[in-house]
Amino acid sequence: MDHGLGIPGDGRCLFRSVVQGTCLRAGKPSPSERLQKELADELRSKVADEFIKRRKDTEWFLEGDFDSYVVQMRQPHIWGGEPELLMASHVLQMPITVFMKDENSGSLKIIAEYGQEYGKDKPIWVLYHGYGHYDALRNPIGAAESKL
Repeated sequence: MDHGLGIPGDGRCLFRSVVQGTCLRAGKPSPSERLQKELADELRSKVADEFIKRRKDTEWFLEGDFDSYVVQMRQPHIWGGEPELLMASHVLQMPITVFMKDENSGSLKIIAEYGQEYGKDKPIWVLYHGYGHYDALRNPIGAAESKL
């Protein structure tokens, strides 16, 4: 069973997935492809700003030079990862839960949780496929078991 919503792999997939997940969480309709792209780019920009705002707390876990990393992350084709998910949770002030499909059982497992300080109810659900690709997730409850 495929739980993902088919987010394009255009370098924005993490940001698109979070934007889509925010709409699902709020019970809003999915944005059009064009609006999803615009909202994803807007979120990316806010995430980069959040890194700068939280430089003391984030600098140590980013690879390479901090300023170069942030400049790079502002580019629309650069993939986001765990640091960007953490910053997105702060930007949105919402929890984000990341799932991955267990290859053997096909069930979903929680592999990471961000923004727990903003509450644990109704997190944004994101599916990590591996190989740097993220997807939005409809409803993993019942199909998921925690790995944490």
